[in-house]
Amino acid sequence: MQALESGFSPPWPAPAKLNLMLRIVGRRADGYHLLQTVFQFIDRCDLIRFRMRQDGRVGRENELPGVPEEQDLVVRAARLLQQRFSIAQGVDIAVEKQLPMGGGLGGGSSDAATVLVALNHYWGLGLDRARLADIGVALGADVPVFVHGRSAWAEGVGEELTPIRLPEPWYLVVTPACHVSTAEIFNDPDLTRDSPRITIRDFLAGGRGNDCAPVVMRRYPELVEIREWLSPFGEPRLTGTGACMFLDFDSQAAAFRALAGMPADFGGFVARGLNDSPLWSRVSA
Repeated sequence: MQALESGFSPPWPAPAKLNLMLRIVGRRADGYHLLQTVFQFIDRCDLIRFRMRQDGRVGRENELPGVPEEQDLVVRAARLLQQRFSIAQGVDIAVEKQLPMGGGLGGGSSDAATVLVALNHYWGLGLDRARLADIGVALGADVPVFVHGRSAWAEGVGEELTPIRLPEPWYLVVTPACHVSTAEIFNDPDLTRDSPRITIRDFLAGGRGNDCAPVVMRRYPELVEIREWLSPFGEPRLTGTGACMFLDFDSQAAAFRALAGMPADFGGFVARGLNDSPLWSRVSA
């Protein structure tokens, strides 16, 4: 990332998430799909810095390829909070991307949540997590889980959250070069949209499927190669609508051994599963 001018804050983390399972159980009248899913954070994060302005302008300090400033969720989140509470201050926002776009890791939603939490702090709004999450859902259904900052069982369109405590294994996350369009997958006529609902107990007993996976694998054959390479280590899973795939390991060393043998044309990293987001630790730091 290009060196920043003085006046920017220390970095705020915007962690990735994994969908440990994903079921599509119906569809609303407005076309949105009804889901059951489980979110867990990992310790791989985008990093976001802020510099306050007195002229009211909200803008992004650095370029993000393919993401115009006006469409960027970090800018939209800041402007939404500014307008909702008539804030006179503005802010410059610098985003250091560590998470691939279109990978199913929730980077854009996490970035937006971090902006809401950080500006709530800097602008002294005093909003609690529930209020910030209500604001964040206007930016995307995944934003509330990042605002609340706890691993969760989710229903509705992903915004109805029940905290859940999970094991915190080490994950190998494989990041292919392709970007998967969520809208493309959800509009595919072959997508399963009527899976029976399960319970948290069912999930904990082993219900770990992803209803999007068959459609994604058909559209993106490179992911089939990744699944086949990962399969000897265990049961690989797709996060969200993809493109990233992941597998859990009992130890960091085992995950890194697998990473060391990964084919050169795959990308990937090792990360620890987290029940609690590092974002709120930054608030109290």
